[in-house]
Amino acid sequence: MGFGSYDESEQERQQLDSDDADGEGVETEQNAHEGEVEYEIDASNDELLDKLQDIKSD
Repeated sequence: MGFGSYDESEQERQQLDSDDADGEGVETEQNAHEGEVEYEIDASNDELLDKLQDIKSD
């Protein structure tokens, strides 16, 4: 069995598997959310950089 025949059989199997689907798809917009996100950061850039260095050193 050559590599090419393996590819063909796999492709046929995938087509059969997709034909067996019950026709129900996934609704991609089902959980779409609209709105805004705002962040309030109470720390300065220097404080955040120091915290990052602490995390990296651990």
